[in-house]
Order: sequence, then C-alpha cells, then structure tokens
Amino acid sequence: MFTEDTLSGKTILITGGGSGLGLAMAKGFARSGANIAICGRTEEKLLKAVDEIKSERDGAIARYYITDVRDHESVKIMVSKIVDDFGSMEGLVNNAAGNFLSASEDLTPGGFKAIVDIVLHGSFNCTHAFGNYLIDNQKEGSILNIVTTYAESTGCAFVLPSACSKAGVLAMTRSLAFEWAEYGIRVNAIAPGPFPTKGAWSRLVPDKMIEKLFIKKIPMKRYGKHEELANLATFLMSDLVPYITGESVVIDGGERLQAGQFNFINDLMSRKKLKAAFKAMKPK
Repeated sequence: MFTEDTLSGKTILITGGGSGLGLAMAKGFARSGANIAICGRTEEKLLKAVDEIKSERDGAIARYYITDVRDHESVKIMVSKIVDDFGSMEGLVNNAAGNFLSASEDLTPGGFKAIVDIVLHGSFNCTHAFGNYLIDNQKEGSILNIVTTYAESTGCAFVLPSACSKAGVLAMTRSLAFEWAEYGIRVNAIAPGPFPTKGAWSRLVPDKMIEKLFIKKIPMKRYGKHEELANLATFLMSDLVPYITGESVVIDGGERLQAGQFNFINDLMSRKKLKAAFKAMKPK
C-alpha cells in the first residue's frame, strides 16, 4: 500500500533507532521516502545502522546523533542539529527503552529509576523538545510512542518499572493528543506484543522453555515480524490518516485477549476434544 513517496518531504527521528524495532521502523520509513535521523549512545551501532538504512532506497538520506535521551538539554541540542542538517523535522518516534525481569520485591531504587529515566523521562524530553520546535515554527507534525499491551489496563508482573513507565507514556500520548491538536500535532502510540529482538529477547526470554510458553499464549501461534510493525508505524506517521490522534494501536496476534476469563481452556486440549466436551456439557 506504500510507495516511495508516501513519507516524502518528512524528516523523522527514531530514538533507539540503531537496532531492533527502531531500526526496522527507520528502514520502513526510508523505503517510503522519509529522511531518517536516529539517535543512541553507541556510535558503532549507529554507524552500521545508517548504512543499512541508506541501502533501503536509492537516494535515501540518514544521519545519526549520539544522544542520551535522559538528558533534556542534550535532546534540545539534537533537535536543533537535525533541523539544521535536514532543514526541518516533521516526525518523532519515541522508541528508546529498557527492560529486565525481576521480582518486584527485589528491585533496587536504582534499577527502577534506570528504566523510568529512559522510557518515561526520555519520551517526555524528546516530545517536549520536538513539540516546542513545531509550535514555535507553526509547523504540523506527528509523534508516535512505542508502548506495550500491558500499559493499557492490566499491568504486568516482573517488569514493574516498564509497566509504570509505559503507562505514563500512554497517558502522555492521550493528554498531548488533545492539548496539541490545535497546533496540528498528532500524537499516537503502538502497543506491540512479542516481537523478538536480539537485545530485549536476551533479557526477557532467556531460554527455550519460556519461548515456547510465549508462543503458546498467542492465539496466532507466532511472533510478530519486524516489517509488520514497520508497516503500521509508516501508516500512522503518514498523511494517509490525518484524523487519527490519541490512539494506541495494538499489534500482538491477539495475545492481550488471553485476559478473557475462560481463555485458558484453549490450552487444555485439542479443539476437537474441546468441542466434544462442550457438546456433552449442554443442557439436555
């Protein structure tokens, strides 16, 4: 559905764009005509990523910026540099994140703070700097926040800092979508389910047993593909949907639906046996 000019004329910053899902989205945007800016803290990773992004389309333009999103002043300087380098900036994807598994009673204040600083404070810093640039220059733009399926209503055990941070980012998404609509700024979110990445997977799915359990609880019985997330992000960042704002779009193969009270029955036996059992249970 996308062409090489779907995002033409847009410069988009993807935080944490040097690897994983951030890089996948950056490549997708580049294929659709956008100029790409990525940021992170590791220059070697960013250099490699820029080369990969440029290879997605003839004439693709991509630059990297070594920036710690936890530092508001550094983020302001980065946004200013992006505008100087590209001439303008139209989009921001708050993708930089951190996460780890831990029993909540064993969390240290430092461990909790580390995740909140990257995810919540980092997303605010980038949004605040970019939003003020748009408002001061009377420009319209689009912000996309990467949250999680457990940010909406359920929370999640063993990833408390992430759950708290992502819930905050989701609240920021909806708050600013309303407040900044008058400026022509759209603010949306994507809530991905399990999308394997080298970095996150090593911390959150450390062995094959857990990986099998993950697959089992997804109704579609597979993980998400990076290009599927990139396609959704491209759609939301494009001018194809200028009336969508304040929305959080879930892409998880139905995983979140397991919260249904009787969904666990699906794992007890084959569908054929289930249907036979249901038939036997019907009132005579």
